Amino acid sequence: MVEICNKTRSRIDLEITKRVACFFLKKNKIKKKNLSIAFIGDVLMKRINKEYRKKDKITDVLSFRDSGDSFGEVLINYAQIKRQAKKHKQAAKSELIFILIHGLLHLKGYNDNTEREAKHMEALGNKFILQLKQEKII
Repeated sequence: MVEICNKTRSRIDLEITKRVACFFLKKNKIKKKNLSIAFIGDVLMKRINKEYRKKDKITDVLSFRDSGDSFGEVLINYAQIKRQAKKHKQAAKSELIFILIHGLLHLKGYNDNTEREAKHMEALGNKFILQLKQEKII
């Protein structure tokens, strides 16, 4: 089950978020696991990033794995997504999909601590986006 909560005032396409997340779980054979996705703002994201990662700055996504019945939780800062989309000259929806996949890959155990790991995660994300397009999910 995928649970999505929008704690922002922004209008976010929660349906596409759910479709992408469900397709990710299906393609990765993650069954009978709950996934929580929450959209939060700059202030809360900065606070959580500082508390859990010791980084006193705003970020776009944080992922928290769970060893129980849950696959984990993905926190997405939609304000940061919109800023990044503008910077990369693309639609916020496209940036959101990429960042959501990035967060889900973290839940699966991938890291981006080195340049090599980051490039690998980016390639996996782009490959998954192609699958989403082929399946007409997005």
